[in-house]
Amino acid sequence: MSTLKSLVLGTAVFAATTLTACNKPAEQVATTDANSEQKTLRIATEAAYPPFNDTTADGQIVGFDVDVINAVCEEMKTKCEIVAQDWDGLIPGLLANKYDAIIAGMSITEERLQQVDFSDPYFSNTIVWLAKNDGSFDPNHITNSVLGGQRSTTGADYITEKYDGKDGNRVQLYDTYTNAYLDMKAGRNVAVMAEKVSAADWLKQNSDGFGLVGEELDNGDNLGIAVRKGDPLKDEINAALAKIKQSGKLAELETANFNK
Repeated sequence: MSTLKSLVLGTAVFAATTLTACNKPAEQVATTDANSEQKTLRIATEAAYPPFNDTTADGQIVGFDVDVINAVCEEMKTKCEIVAQDWDGLIPGLLANKYDAIIAGMSITEERLQQVDFSDPYFSNTIVWLAKNDGSFDPNHITNSVLGGQRSTTGADYITEKYDGKDGNRVQLYDTYTNAYLDMKAGRNVAVMAEKVSAADWLKQNSDGFGLVGEELDNGDNLGIAVRKGDPLKDEINAALAKIKQSGKLAELETANFNK
């Protein structure tokens, strides 16, 4: 009887020891997994400004901006969640903490720098006139014309200051470039001032009768990624941007998106 008791007790102790030993690695794995979980950044874009950002028929957000921020997040070993936000609501949404950053073909301007911080530039724009290519629009002699642009852009600022209310001209600003182009096609404005990349992208499907008219203008338009004032995320983004510039990845993304 005593021997049987000892045997049972020994078996129980062995089983308990084995169970404890088995549990330790499981606890360590769970801790390691928790510590290795990726941080998620919520990034807003307009999703209506091709080829920088756009929405496909099945609802996917795509474009150069999306490719750039995904490459940046990969360098930061961070997961990116891309969300769509209308243009006018982008900065207010950032300030309301709806997301962590904005990449939306957004120009770095003094006015915006009063509200947000920007990363180093990831692209430089030039602006152009898009109009009928039959000679009816002369960018050197603009009178009595309706001129289109997208509001809150450097191109819109340029034509508003230079032409609105002068020589019989009127500037009509739209919520998107697409709507400005559609009104031009319908004859409701005679020309649109736009970023060259945007205008060239639209012409790929609408080249019949339209073209870039006159010389492109370099107005020092640099695009950056916006974050809240004082957010250390800016430095992390800049470090990642520097890496994709140095590696040639950023140039590859430009070619893939703009030279299709």
